[in-house]
Amino acid sequence: MVRMVPMFVVALPCGALALTAACSDPAPPASPAEPQPAAPASPAEPQPATPASPAEPQPATPASPAEPRPAPRPTPEGARRFLEAAESKLHELSTHSNRAAWVASTYITEDTQVLAAAAAAELLGAQTDLAKRADRYRDLELPYDVRRRLDLLRTSLTLYAPADPARTKELTTIASRLEASYGAGKYCPASGECLDLEALSRILAKSRDPEELKRAWVGWRTVSAPMRADFTRLVQLANEGARELGFEDTGDAWRAKYEMPKGELPREVDRLWGQVKPLYDALHCYVRGRLAARYGEDVVPGARPIRADLLGNMWAQDWSNVYDLVAPQGAAPIYDLGVALRAKGLTPVEMVRTGERFFVSLGFDPLPATFWQRSLFVKPADRDVVCHASAWNIDDEEDLRIKMCIDITADDFQTIHHELGHSFYQRAYRRLPLLYRDSPNPAFHEAIGDTIGLSVTSEYLQRIGLVAELPPPSSDLSLLLRDALAKVAFLPFAVLVDRWRWGVFSGEIQPPEYNRAWWELRTRYQGVAPPVPRSEADFDPGAKYHVAASVPYLRYFFAHVLQFQLHRALCEDAGYEGPLHRCTIYGSEKAGERLRRMMEMGRSRPWPEALEVVTGSRQMDAAAMLDYFAPLKAWLDERNRGGTCGW
Repeated sequence: MVRMVPMFVVALPCGALALTAACSDPAPPASPAEPQPAAPASPAEPQPATPASPAEPQPATPASPAEPRPAPRPTPEGARRFLEAAESKLHELSTHSNRAAWVASTYITEDTQVLAAAAAAELLGAQTDLAKRADRYRDLELPYDVRRRLDLLRTSLTLYAPADPARTKELTTIASRLEASYGAGKYCPASGECLDLEALSRILAKSRDPEELKRAWVGWRTVSAPMRADFTRLVQLANEGARELGFEDTGDAWRAKYEMPKGELPREVDRLWGQVKPLYDALHCYVRGRLAARYGEDVVPGARPIRADLLGNMWAQDWSNVYDLVAPQGAAPIYDLGVALRAKGLTPVEMVRTGERFFVSLGFDPLPATFWQRSLFVKPADRDVVCHASAWNIDDEEDLRIKMCIDITADDFQTIHHELGHSFYQRAYRRLPLLYRDSPNPAFHEAIGDTIGLSVTSEYLQRIGLVAELPPPSSDLSLLLRDALAKVAFLPFAVLVDRWRWGVFSGEIQPPEYNRAWWELRTRYQGVAPPVPRSEADFDPGAKYHVAASVPYLRYFFAHVLQFQLHRALCEDAGYEGPLHRCTIYGSEKAGERLRRMMEMGRSRPWPEALEVVTGSRQMDAAAMLDYFAPLKAWLDERNRGGTCGW
């Protein structure tokens, strides 16, 4: 799940536009915000004619060129006009780039990739050039709004273009090629037909044969192994561009988006991870014991990491597909949302309509007609597409779309609500200045959709007619366990992906040790291990979309903490009293009004202020998540007593 941010996501070249870094002149170009009248070259100052002595003829002295005029001194008014011109140019280029990227993602061919890379490189060059030009206003005393937008211009990129036009083009071509390789990737066994990620993921979700699981897991990683050389070069080029803008490396630039003092972000991650780690450890211990009971200790040994292919997901980041293997013995049955969706005969479009109605019940306006005309809901039969779910705002105004290959499953029903969270957020801040049209930090955009997902409860499903009866209170532990397999199991993976990339960008992790370092982190944080030995001939990080597509990942960790914090506050607004895990804000316009106020702020204010609007607190805190899962944690501790935990 990812949101395509029109101006600032992986910006993937150079036309005749004066704003692009690839079109630089030998002399620094004049700022677009401070146009100066052309100054004619001053002729050489006339001197009285001195007749040359006939005995000593002198060579003619050419007229000296005019002295170059100094650049105008930066002023607050100049900064304001610079921003107006910059936002206008970025809006034009980002719309063009987004249209090309949409076609490239929904119609994967070599031609569409070339066109998307060209449009994105043009945008990236302009963004980088403008970020550098903004630096001339750094020492001015400026109004808050002007200063903030200038700072955001510098930190809004994901990949930073080197000044050299050829290297910018190389960077964007590599970035486009990596994403296309992922989207079109297939595993072709020696016998049988080729399998794409969706087919392989279904095997991971449904098979209970360890050998078949192993083959599917290894098969997908044959797609990522060839990415290593491209990824290594992308790191070099992106770091070059980031350093030209004053960052230590690309990881430093990514961390700057959170507007925390240097060094504080990793400490904040450690603090929040420390809050939730005991819950994760208890879940890991219980699940490993249940898997050992199913597969035997030869396959799942005690006190060791769990084989990553046994957990129902290609990356072992979501364990909900093995719920049937770990369900509490004698537990009350719980509803199967996938069965309910199919029984009602819902189509993919009807599933999206259902998600839209949730937001409308909170007081939001329905999505525009173009959303339904231009979105991709079903995988086409005639071409390759990037099926990874994403939300797009093509023109940063009303051209909202989502791209998914929807199956009639509970997972996709949840994902639809998540992606629509992006769409309604994008719409909420569309009237702000362009540089404010985003969330105050990357996690908020992810958290909104996830917060709505927490309200997809049995009570909500009954109210919209998808389940006939509410499950009894005795089923709460089963429901909480199923939720934890998705949300708690995800947390360490969400930490380690960018921990690995920070090390790669800083040079602490060198290319010859990419895979070793990846598995060290996966073992340390997740307690999982590969089903077969891995080597540096492999490139397992690239088997994850966000690595192949250069999408920062830490946002998802923070979002998983924030969603519970926001959910608890909104449930209070809705007047709900009872266990937090049973609350739905569906139909509460009061909760919707508070949520909308935060969303309409965009990133015009720092994230602690936005968080305070909904929660009353300026600090991220996992206490609400622990409260939500408290009954499950007590139950897990009881089940694990006397067993062997840890790895």
